Amino acid sequence: MEAIRSELAGAPVIIGGGLAGLMTALRLAPQSVILLAKTPLAQGAASAWAQGGVAAAVGEGDDPALHAADTLAAGDGLSDPAVAARIAAAAPDAITRLERFGVAFDRDAQGHFALGLEAAHGRRRIVHVTGDGTGAAIMRALVAAVAATPSITIVEGLEARRLLIDDRGIAGVLAAGPWSACLLPTRRVVLATGGLGGLYAQTTNPLGAIGQGVALAARAGAALADMEFVQFHPTALAVGLDPMPLVSEAVRGEGAVLVDETGARFMAGQGRAELEPRDVVSRAVAAHIAAGHRVFLDARQALGADFARHFPGITARCRAAGIDPAIQPIPVRPAAHYHMGGIAVDAGGRSTIDGLWACGEVAASGLHGANRLASNSLLEAVVMAGFVADSVAGTKAGPLPAPRPVALPAAPDAGPLRALASETLGVVRALTGLEAAVAHLQPLAFRGGAAADPALVALLIATAALAREESRGGHWRADFPHPSFAWARRLIQRVDDTGTRVICRAVPLPNPSQPIASGA
Repeated sequence: MEAIRSELAGAPVIIGGGLAGLMTALRLAPQSVILLAKTPLAQGAASAWAQGGVAAAVGEGDDPALHAADTLAAGDGLSDPAVAARIAAAAPDAITRLERFGVAFDRDAQGHFALGLEAAHGRRRIVHVTGDGTGAAIMRALVAAVAATPSITIVEGLEARRLLIDDRGIAGVLAAGPWSACLLPTRRVVLATGGLGGLYAQTTNPLGAIGQGVALAARAGAALADMEFVQFHPTALAVGLDPMPLVSEAVRGEGAVLVDETGARFMAGQGRAELEPRDVVSRAVAAHIAAGHRVFLDARQALGADFARHFPGITARCRAAGIDPAIQPIPVRPAAHYHMGGIAVDAGGRSTIDGLWACGEVAASGLHGANRLASNSLLEAVVMAGFVADSVAGTKAGPLPAPRPVALPAAPDAGPLRALASETLGVVRALTGLEAAVAHLQPLAFRGGAAADPALVALLIATAALAREESRGGHWRADFPHPSFAWARRLIQRVDDTGTRVICRAVPLPNPSQPIASGA
């Protein structure tokens, strides 16, 4: 097993090379940190695939309070108002900070931001780059900034397999790759490992996004929150690719409509129609497909020949599949896209384990509640990275533990679980499917092997979804199709002290002085 350079022993370890990880490392400079990435920076991160943009109240007639209100409405009663207000208020500064790193957001002829509209937003407030290239542009800028920052040591090609714990909390990270393993002694770890869409057979996420950060934290004893809430994007490009290319919500924001093979606009007359929150649109699309129809996103009238100018990336993906969106409707279907739950954290990103922080999609900060508002994900990663960095920098690292032998777990493989996850933990769930999922996943999660960590993550979703006997946001039960006032609370989960089962309990919604993690 390899050893790190002695001068880096004890440095904070940031696990994950996406937006949250890169920004946390940059915000900690000039403090020395180790940035651990399974793949070369940006290549395995969902951040680079984000098309919509960054939500921020920077336009005329907009205000952070309006942004926070839209966030709370989308969160369907489970978002923390204090968190929503704090992050919405920090959004304009986040845009300025990204520009300082070299991100060139789209502007109009007068120099104002060219703002987009997405579902469930009451204003045009989506700041973007080249229409649908926001995530890739941000990642290019931050990867360059990280590479130019001497205090950041980049370790690529190794994935975190276990967090080491002792009576002081975090004691190190066990990482491994195809040809080597490495023990990183540290008292401070930031998990920024992204989401878990790769657990599903239909996903817009990189296939390596299988919730490994959640598994690491859970096996270390950390509390998890909101695990049942998975957001399915209603318009993934349905041409047989895995993962499925995303057709951004911004396309609907520009007037594209959902139709079936007959040309019927099946969401007409339903509230804001195609601009309803994602969970509503996903269920409508899924139900129409289940009824035997094909579903298409039709932008011919709204955009026509201008489609390529507005959405060059989506145009390229469509054309590669033999579809010209200027003159043809785009075949779409729902796919696992974003996870609202994750590691329970407080306002500084601290978990319930001393020395462990989480940032970005892997964390349950209280912002998203039951359903993420479009384009709040990149925003949360940027803003929370600053709060996490401040918290890490202000935490004194204790003495390092003595080295000890550690068994190396197998590399995680979610392949055998993907069909089960889509069938039982998908857009619509029901008692029999959830019970079958728990029965199948329980032994896999705790007997070791390549499927163990992905199975544990799926088990956390299944047990929370089974416990929540209502439908709310990204969690929809066919046998409990309505929201329940009694379930206006969050579910907190842990792996018990024996390491052989998941404990799940409901807790009241936090008030601003009591973060969810403190009550776990």
